[in-house]
Amino acid sequence: MATSAATAPLSATSETYIPPKMAFRTAWNALRALMAEPEDTKQVFTIMRSLTGKSLWKQYKRFAKTDIGANILKNDIDLLDTLADRASLAQLPEGSLGRVYLDFMTREGITAEGLVEASEEAYEGMSHAELERYTMRTREMHDLWHVVSGFGRDGLGEICVVAFSYPQTKSLGFAAIAAMGAVKYSRQFPGNGVLKAVWQAYRAGRKAAWLPGQDWEQLLTQPYADVRTALNIAEPSHYLAAANVSAQTRPEAIAEAKTPETALAA
Repeated sequence: MATSAATAPLSATSETYIPPKMAFRTAWNALRALMAEPEDTKQVFTIMRSLTGKSLWKQYKRFAKTDIGANILKNDIDLLDTLADRASLAQLPEGSLGRVYLDFMTREGITAEGLVEASEEAYEGMSHAELERYTMRTREMHDLWHVVSGFGRDGLGEICVVAFSYPQTKSLGFAAIAAMGAVKYSRQFPGNGVLKAVWQAYRAGRKAAWLPGQDWEQLLTQPYADVRTALNIAEPSHYLAAANVSAQTRPEAIAEAKTPETALAA
């Protein structure tokens, strides 16, 4: 059976790279599925893989040229090892990024390993070890970016964090998700400042330090406020002002709205 462009293995050597073809139809179908079911994380990775193009390779090459990136690639450092070690995170000082991250993950009922499970199919077949390590590392940063950017895991928060991520990664997949989500929620919640929140998130991503190249293992030990200042991440005032939208797009709120009892009551 022929391999689709969206799932074709990424193949590269240290000198060359053959990017996968853009699979716009696959991305569109996944976008529609994601808008219908925001908690379907697998659709996110399908979209990202379908619209990767050359952006991933360019970002990897930038990462490899930094001292931090070169050290991570040389020594096979896996961010997941740190993020999944909840006992060690719990021993970090109160107010540190690591503790704030752990509290966020515990409160939301999610784990770093969950992103791995959701993305296994989308990223299988990668044939370049260093590119794969960079790709997995950026995947594992997602919830860290939620924490440092100040966006929650509600629907609007997810749209804002991907808008923030687009200028950081130059990945068209993030732009597509942010644009479609912004349109959806601005129509669903008119007059609540959705477009302002998403646009502010994008601008914050442009102004912030380059997050893929940071030493997150070390930053986790530092005070949360100091990390945000060092990374030049501003308070997401428009997102925080749209608390009504956030409350109604929380995973549990969406699930409750879909229950038969709720539908009958309406």
